[in-house]
Amino acid sequence: PASSKETTMKVLMVLTSHDRLGDTGKKTGFWLEELAAPYYVFKDAGAEITLASPKGGQPPLDPKSDEPMFQTDLTRRFTADKDANAQLAETVRLDSVDQADFDTVFYPGGHGPMWDLVEDETSIRLIESFVAAGKTIA
Repeated sequence: PASSKETTMKVLMVLTSHDRLGDTGKKTGFWLEELAAPYYVFKDAGAEITLASPKGGQPPLDPKSDEPMFQTDLTRRFTADKDANAQLAETVRLDSVDQADFDTVFYPGGHGPMWDLVEDETSIRLIESFVAAGKTIA
C-alpha cells in the first residue's frame, strides 16, 4: 500500500506582497475570501498547503476584504484558525519554491497581485514550469 505521504496532494498558494492600490495611497493586498475559500477546499480534502509570496513573510490583507459585509463562514473560520494564521505570517519566498514539489498552484485574487505578481519574473517562470509539467494552475 502507498504511504499517505505519496498520496497527499501538495498545493502551492501564491499571494501578493503588494500593499498599495496604485498611486491612490489606499491599502490593498490579497482578498481574504479568495484565500480562505480555496484554502479550506484543499485543507478539508487532506491536501498539504504551502503559502508563498514574492517577499515571503506576512502578505498584506486588503482591509476591505475583512469588513463585516464581506465576511463569510470561511473567512471567519480562517480568521479564527491559529494554524492558518501562523502559516500566513510566514509565507515562504516565491523564489525558494520549485514546481516539482507541488501538484498544483493556486493564485488567490485581490488588487495586490495586479501590481506585483503579473510582472514578477519568478512567478511567470513558476507558472510556465507548471504548464510545461502539465499541472493544474488556478
